[in-house]
Amino acid sequence: MSAEQSQSQIEFAIQKIFTKDISFESPNSPLVFKDQWQPEANVDINTQSNPLEEGQYEVVLSITVTVKVEQKTAFLVEVKQSGIFTIQGVSADQLGHILGAYCPATLFPYAREAVASIINRGGFPPLSLAPVNFDMLYQQSLAQQEVKH
Repeated sequence: MSAEQSQSQIEFAIQKIFTKDISFESPNSPLVFKDQWQPEANVDINTQSNPLEEGQYEVVLSITVTVKVEQKTAFLVEVKQSGIFTIQGVSADQLGHILGAYCPATLFPYAREAVASIINRGGFPPLSLAPVNFDMLYQQSLAQQEVKH
């Protein structure tokens, strides 16, 4: 194999997936359980990545779910699901896309399960987060950065 062929090989590996932070608050319990359950849910999703060492990156997917009933907060859940990924042999554009879309999509099922489990433990009806198009979110983020510059 020539040097050009070995340099063009892309390496992607999941080293570790872990929960970095979990928070649950139900400030109006137990009274909120007496209200008619017609919830208004707000979901915020953010991602960030940090280089660790040559070719290794930590990606953190943060999901915050706030549910209100009759203008009162029923509960607030925050999960920070993290992963350590080895990524080598890619261009800067490819790296940005992998860190901003592919890695968060890999972490999402773990975060979704954590959110559902915490809500269940809090005594509330199940809430299943809808699938997220991280490619679209990444493209929107790039467009917003271009507008700022």
